[in-house]
Amino acid sequence: MRITTSRSILALLVFLSSASLLPSPVSAQAAGYDELVADTTPMEGYFNLYWEESSGKMYWEIDKLNTEFLYLVSMGSGLGSNPVGIDRGQLASTSILTTKRVGGKVLLMQPNYRFVASSDNPLEKQSVVDAFAPSVIWGFDVLAEKEGSVLVDATDFFMRDARDVIGRIASRDQGTFTLDKSRSVFFMESTETFPENIEVEVMLTFNSSNPGNLVRGVAASGNSITLRQHHSLVKLPDEKLTPRLADPRIGTNGPTIQDYSTPIGEDLQVRLVARHRLEKKNPESERSEAVEPIVYYVDSGTPEPVKSALIEGASWWNQAFEAAGFINAFQVKELPEDANPQDIRYNMIHWTHRRTRGYSYGYAVTDPRTGEILKGNVNLGSLRLRQDYLHGQGLIPGFRYLEDIADDNAASVNMALDRVRQLSAHEVGHAIGFPHNYIASTYGRESVMDYPAPLVEITEDGKLDLSNAYVQRIGEYDKLAVRYSYAQFASASQEAEELAMIAQESLDRGLLFMAHTNNNFVGAGHQYASVWDNGENLVDHLKHEIEVRRIGLENFGESVIRNGEPLSSLEEVLLPLYMHHRFQLNAAAQSLGGADYRYAVRGDGQTPFAIIDGDEQRDALETLLSTLSPEFLTLPQNIVALIPPPAYRYGQGEHFPGRTELLFDPLGAAEASASLSVKQILHPARMARLVAYGSMGDYPDLEEVIDRLIDFTWGAKKPDDPYPREVLNVVQRVTVNEMMRQARGKDSSGAVKAVLADRLDTLASRLEDEQDTNAHLSSVAADIRRWQQHPGYAVPEALQLLPGDPI
Repeated sequence: MRITTSRSILALLVFLSSASLLPSPVSAQAAGYDELVADTTPMEGYFNLYWEESSGKMYWEIDKLNTEFLYLVSMGSGLGSNPVGIDRGQLASTSILTTKRVGGKVLLMQPNYRFVASSDNPLEKQSVVDAFAPSVIWGFDVLAEKEGSVLVDATDFFMRDARDVIGRIASRDQGTFTLDKSRSVFFMESTETFPENIEVEVMLTFNSSNPGNLVRGVAASGNSITLRQHHSLVKLPDEKLTPRLADPRIGTNGPTIQDYSTPIGEDLQVRLVARHRLEKKNPESERSEAVEPIVYYVDSGTPEPVKSALIEGASWWNQAFEAAGFINAFQVKELPEDANPQDIRYNMIHWTHRRTRGYSYGYAVTDPRTGEILKGNVNLGSLRLRQDYLHGQGLIPGFRYLEDIADDNAASVNMALDRVRQLSAHEVGHAIGFPHNYIASTYGRESVMDYPAPLVEITEDGKLDLSNAYVQRIGEYDKLAVRYSYAQFASASQEAEELAMIAQESLDRGLLFMAHTNNNFVGAGHQYASVWDNGENLVDHLKHEIEVRRIGLENFGESVIRNGEPLSSLEEVLLPLYMHHRFQLNAAAQSLGGADYRYAVRGDGQTPFAIIDGDEQRDALETLLSTLSPEFLTLPQNIVALIPPPAYRYGQGEHFPGRTELLFDPLGAAEASASLSVKQILHPARMARLVAYGSMGDYPDLEEVIDRLIDFTWGAKKPDDPYPREVLNVVQRVTVNEMMRQARGKDSSGAVKAVLADRLDTLASRLEDEQDTNAHLSSVAADIRRWQQHPGYAVPEALQLLPGDPI
């Protein structure tokens, strides 16, 4: 036994007394917390931020541990290059995150909501959670804590390449860039906190010693590009939106979830409908105002008259919401001057500038658990407007010489503005939850979700009319789709019944839906669903477009450009006119070796699949072949005589490919156009279908199509005039070269290769036997023999046109 002395007891009392005067660990942490934020600017909101201007640090007070919130990255500024694809206002990534405290660290974790179990059994749910990996996207060291909140230094989290600008540029072969933190700062003008969201923007500088030409062409200095990236941290809805299930017959976007609680005999995939939260003030009323309307805001930096056109076109959607039982529930306004377009509270329509034209796009920030759209975002490329104007400019000359006749390009300007209205409605349609519907142009243009070409009409006196180029309204299919996604029902059982009735109504009224992922549609095989097309019969409408092109070329001259413009700019106007048929040609080609198919559901009475009638296929083939005739491809010499090489400092537009250096090459134009037509006919997927379908009945098989192609190009009567005769030589060479290429193509089937090889051999023999042989015939025959004898023979590639879309 140890005996405690009085001295020991006294020492213990002194220690205890002095220890009571020391701060507790909790109070020490609190003191450290207050000390860290003492010289900062507090920013109170959904999360509190503390901005330390002296050091450039941003502290984040995390008071919501184990609470899910939405995290969104977007672009506050853009690079300006369409091919690279980094645009102002662009959404980069969206995820649900939760904060998890582990010892001295706080982890930002992303749950995996693509795989779930909807069971009531928590262990069954956990088994799925454990089966599919979540992600930890960041880890913070706890600096201090106070009253249940922890303080972390979030500077590096925000000051990073969250958009992956470096990877995006590298994937486009435009150089190796690195983030220079010494030239990167918080952009406080766009950093704000609100009760349900915080918005943080940073200005990042990226360096490279080997920037690509696309970057050099748009950045102030290609070696150093500065871009703003925006972070949004957002409170999720307190009450989850009740999910709505998709139907394949009505086009809807949304999350697809694998639910491992579904019975064995049911579909594992759960396809949710993406939709904004929209509720009636009076649920019992057939028509009612909304508790909170859907509001989209137009970029206040958009010039007039474009801004008004964007507002008008997007506002068409209110017609569809009215049909769904809502009064004034969809609104479009100009963004207030003091609002930040990257703030997630604003559904945005951005007017996006790039150096060259490119696609516009619309998409949504969606709650992956329910499909609720939390923010709609649209980017509209400003140069699309000018491309439509260019189409009209070539079709209808609007500039005169005479002083007493005013220039009148109103038809082209109005057509371009009509297209902007339609484009605004189209991209907003994506943002509110709807995919493309590429069949709608064949039943009265009843959806803005199709890709429309301008419908150019021919008047009784043979003039071209652009007044009906683009439909200026919402379509009947669009109204039906909004009813499916947004209509409010009294109960879940009534909802299922009503939605099935809407899907059946789409069939009864012929308001069909057909989507594709291939927007270029080269080689596609649906008889009706295509892009940049018009007409109930796509082949017949190609004949119409060929006539439109003929009239346009007949009227083409100096009056398509303004007085004082360089005549070399005529080439930029001529290109879309000469190729006016290109997209309808793609659409018509789908009838050759094609089918009519539907997203049929068992019991709905639809015919799921039908090969196109043989006579219709042959009509399609003849129409396609007509675009290979010398009469079609030969540019009139009076047009060729108008076009000099590009004037100094005026060569920035799109031009024909050619082999004549600076001088305009009419044979190069014919070659590129012919190559487009031949490649459609000889597309490997189309030829494979011809082999298959041709064996099933009175349909053209591949042998018939190849024989007719050879007969049309090599059996044609040679023109007396040497100019169109050279054009025919070009067509013949393009045809043979493409046959050789596809006969050894990696995508061509064995049957396709056999037919092509056989016809090439027969053609070579025929050319060798020609009595009046010439250099052209001898050269082609010799090339075929070289190709036969040498498997590695490199077949020359024909001249290719620049991509024509977006139209």
